[in-house]
Amino acid sequence: MLEPRPRLLLRGLKTALVGPFDLDAGPGECVVVTGASGSGKSLFLRAIADLDPNEGEVRHGVDRASMAAPEWRRRVNYVASESGWWGERVGEHFGDLAADRALGARLGLKAEIFDGAVSRLSTGEKQRLALIRALIAAPAVLLLDEPTAALDPDSVEAVEALLRERMDEGLIVVLVTHDFAQAARIGSRRLEMRAGRLWA
Repeated sequence: MLEPRPRLLLRGLKTALVGPFDLDAGPGECVVVTGASGSGKSLFLRAIADLDPNEGEVRHGVDRASMAAPEWRRRVNYVASESGWWGERVGEHFGDLAADRALGARLGLKAEIFDGAVSRLSTGEKQRLALIRALIAAPAVLLLDEPTAALDPDSVEAVEALLRERMDEGLIVVLVTHDFAQAARIGSRRLEMRAGRLWA
């Protein structure tokens, strides 16, 4: 008999600015978090990823406190609204260019974009490349902060289709968005952030 796949569990997660949060999300689920700008949505994702000082329990199969931060972030991958780029060339940020280009094609990116300079990328291209970078790492949980905010409708549709495919394979997604239509299309449930707390 197959072991059940782990769930993402938060118990009393809080930082100096937001929380406490309790959450239980299962494989294949997309939990959408909406709310006004400045209400704490990004801080919530950063706390799950252990990027800011926080306290409380966070688990995905094992307790987050039992593993090194880089190992946790491979399992629970955070994609910020403004992605980080440490090298001058796009290809420096990717390890399997054949697989990366294949995913890029699905998101409307030409193969040669991986050979170019980061400085030449549009905001929308950076958003799609950051998502590819995260998905190639095969995380169990994906924390997405406004991943389609700068995209045209066709690109949004392509991103959502790819996320649905990965969710069908068991990926857990926690998605921050201002787009209520997107929340309705791909969300399993929607929570609202108000003044640093989540409300159903």
